[in-house]
Amino acid sequence: MQWLDGFIQGILLGGLYAQYALGMALMFGVMRIVNISHGDLMILLALIGVSLVASLHVGPFVLVLLLVPIAAAIGYVLQRAVLNRVVSQDPLPSIIATFGLSIALQNAMQQIWSADTRSIPGGGIEQASWQIGPIFIGVLPVIVLVVATVLTGGLDALLRYTRFGRALRASAADVEAAALTGINPKAVYAWATAISVGILGFAALFQGLRSTVAPSDGPAQLIYAFEAVIIGGMGSIWGAFLGSMVLGVSQAIGFRINPGFGILAGHLVFLCVLIVRPQGIFGRS
Repeated sequence: MQWLDGFIQGILLGGLYAQYALGMALMFGVMRIVNISHGDLMILLALIGVSLVASLHVGPFVLVLLLVPIAAAIGYVLQRAVLNRVVSQDPLPSIIATFGLSIALQNAMQQIWSADTRSIPGGGIEQASWQIGPIFIGVLPVIVLVVATVLTGGLDALLRYTRFGRALRASAADVEAAALTGINPKAVYAWATAISVGILGFAALFQGLRSTVAPSDGPAQLIYAFEAVIIGGMGSIWGAFLGSMVLGVSQAIGFRINPGFGILAGHLVFLCVLIVRPQGIFGRS
């Protein structure tokens, strides 16, 4: 039963990782922008959520209505003010720009919120669970998984079936050709980054509810997002979701083998996928 419990808990953990990975799948997998500050933006939003709860005394369901628009606005401004200036076929300028942004965000967060860990109070939902035989399933992790599934389906449909999705894919394929057809690539990229960071608003809320956050936590979340996207396959939204499940299950099983082996198990599975299928599970050769 401990292995079945590990599998179930891994799937639920994968729901949280999927929310890290969806924005990365959009920016890195589709737009080919390497955003090193991805994890730090999530931590920034979680800390903003902590401050909003402390000042406005709102619950998590009201907080998400505040946090997601703030996240989307941050993403839009980031793309308009910084990333649109460095977008090119060469990923190096975006890596350098967002690496500098990552360092700046970590130092700014430490100045504002200090290095202490914080969490978002959930009014008891974070401890609630259902018991099925000897297995306990948390209410909050199930909510996280359901939200992640809905976000994945919605983002995939947006890219496949809407004019905006076609414009984004055209801009990612060839900026100059897209501009000749009347598309404004800079505006499209700005709205795409707003969506990417807006999804991080959900991730920030659930990370703050499930665990604690500190200004230095961003790089670890960035690694999980990258690994999930690469395991699933570049450019595949559902691939990022599946990659998150694989990462979550491997970590949960690793923790059952040895408490110190969980995180390493996820990294080893990532390396194995790179060796066996470098393009990822849903990626094309």
